[in-house]
Amino acid sequence: MKKVMKILVPIVAGSATAASAAASGAEQGGNGMLVWFFIGFGVMVVLSQAAPAVVMFASMMKGLFSSNPAEATFSPFKGKGNK
Repeated sequence: MKKVMKILVPIVAGSATAASAAASGAEQGGNGMLVWFFIGFGVMVVLSQAAPAVVMFASMMKGLFSSNPAEATFSPFKGKGNK
């Protein structure tokens, strides 16, 4: 029993200390400017990847739904109709 109490008392005391520190708001650092720069950089990367993706998607749709194969943006038939 004494061995269990030697282990259990520091755990309970430590958890009570951590709970009181969290309840008092001792760690109110907030987000620094570096965190916001990192988030902004991530957003810029996503947006710069989205612009070419939208162009490629529009080209694919144009190629899929065009009635003339030469109207497609990247078509192997482009320029072969004029002989």
